[in-house]
Amino acid sequence: MKTKWLFPHRFRLIGWLIFVPFTALGVANLYADFNLFARLISKEFGAPVMKSTDVVSYSFGFMDNFTDEIAAIGVIVGLLFIAFSREKIEDEMISQLRLEALQWSVYANYIILTIAILTVYEGAFLDVMMYNMFTVLLVFIIRFRWLIHRNNTNLLAL
Repeated sequence: MKTKWLFPHRFRLIGWLIFVPFTALGVANLYADFNLFARLISKEFGAPVMKSTDVVSYSFGFMDNFTDEIAAIGVIVGLLFIAFSREKIEDEMISQLRLEALQWSVYANYIILTIAILTVYEGAFLDVMMYNMFTVLLVFIIRFRWLIHRNNTNLLAL
């Protein structure tokens, strides 16, 4: 069986090492207004305004915070590495479990999205959509790990 679209097995650990700090960065930015990557944007030209002092004047532009974008990219990359890294033994059974978990996670994601469309409105809907970006990968990882665990438990019982 060819698994040319999967990352090597060691990428799972790399994924966890990326996912955990960037998730913490995203939570800190979202709930504590943590600002790590920011720049002043000129109102007139849309170009960054370079200031030589530590005091930034907001009369000439606005502050653009890139912390949330950096955190989201880090979380996505980490989750992709975790979700799509090979198992130590990658056979047809693992491939079937991976396919079932992916199908299940897509169904779960769209059920959650449908419920959110029907029940959440205005600004809260934007928050739900932000979390929904990660739902497919998170549900896939949880479901796939659970299927692997259940499969290993059944094999040990034989």
